[in-house]
Amino acid sequence: MNKKAKNIVVALLCGLWIFGLSIWGIIQPDGETSVSERRKLAQMPKISGEALLSGSFMSSFETYSADQFPLRDGFRRLKSVGEYYIFRRKDSNGIYLKDGFASKLEYPLNEDSIETAAKRFDYIYETYLKDSGGKVYLSVIPDKNYFMAESGGYPSLDYGRAVELLKEKADFAEYIDIFPTLGLEDYYKTDTHWRQEKIVDAAKTLAEGMGTKLSARYVAIDSGTDFYGVYYGQSALPLSSESLYYLESDFLAGVSVYDYESDSTGGVYNLEKLEGSDPYEVFLNGPRSLMVLNNPNATTKKELIIFRDSFGSSIAPLLSEAYSKITLIDIRYLPSPNLKFFVDFDGADTLFLYSTLILNNAETLK
Repeated sequence: MNKKAKNIVVALLCGLWIFGLSIWGIIQPDGETSVSERRKLAQMPKISGEALLSGSFMSSFETYSADQFPLRDGFRRLKSVGEYYIFRRKDSNGIYLKDGFASKLEYPLNEDSIETAAKRFDYIYETYLKDSGGKVYLSVIPDKNYFMAESGGYPSLDYGRAVELLKEKADFAEYIDIFPTLGLEDYYKTDTHWRQEKIVDAAKTLAEGMGTKLSARYVAIDSGTDFYGVYYGQSALPLSSESLYYLESDFLAGVSVYDYESDSTGGVYNLEKLEGSDPYEVFLNGPRSLMVLNNPNATTKKELIIFRDSFGSSIAPLLSEAYSKITLIDIRYLPSPNLKFFVDFDGADTLFLYSTLILNNAETLK
């Protein structure tokens, strides 16, 4: 076959490939969500004269086309593998790897965000806690970058500055340092969160800092789930799954959890969530604005209120050993001014427990 014929064949094959993908994209039903990325996919934008003239239609259509492209996940995987392993990029879609752990770059420190979080905490203190008769505590959960970024040659937050600024602005709360109790191995390799079976020491440190103690012994149960965390989908790299464990003990079996959103009562684990898109939601049913843990067999009659993010879902059950009642509040979903309608603060201690990921992006706190 001569050169001209080869060029014609190549051009025809490329044309057929492009035409085939175009037809495929037209006839295939639009997907609602991306399981791997754990997000909703863009849908076909509405056509209107205003949208066409302003250019917003074409901008939205471009996003829609990219989200609904045939074989999208396969092309994402191919692109990421090529960039990361062949062209040796330092990250893939903002995700980097070190010692088998994946994390997303979080840089630089946003001091305005830290102050925003402190102002929100101060509002809660002045409105609900100042005259409640309980003690107020504060603790910060380091994200995985604290253990990975700087040592791996990646830009890193100034974690010391973040903590000191928060302590300075929220000086009404007693700070409890759990950084020394944690290490990289205490986190999931492909997810943001810490592993429940690895944070017993962190829970004990929190309890001791709040004037109580934890002494329960646990059995780590393998859920049997092949857990792929959020960074698996975001990176589009061929990362391995890992086991997800949850802890059982005599006292945990007796803890009941009331969920205000569903108006239902259950246990500390919802095993049905292991079959969902995010198995970490097995802990306290995933993101919830307001929940109450009741332990009739607690070692004290104390009550605790925790303002928390998703990290709190796996550690709060461990703290319930020492508290007859723990109220969990997520002000990303329940605005602070509305707390007066649902929560009785009188006599209860309060803990603000947030990860650096949330504190550095505190616009989510209401």
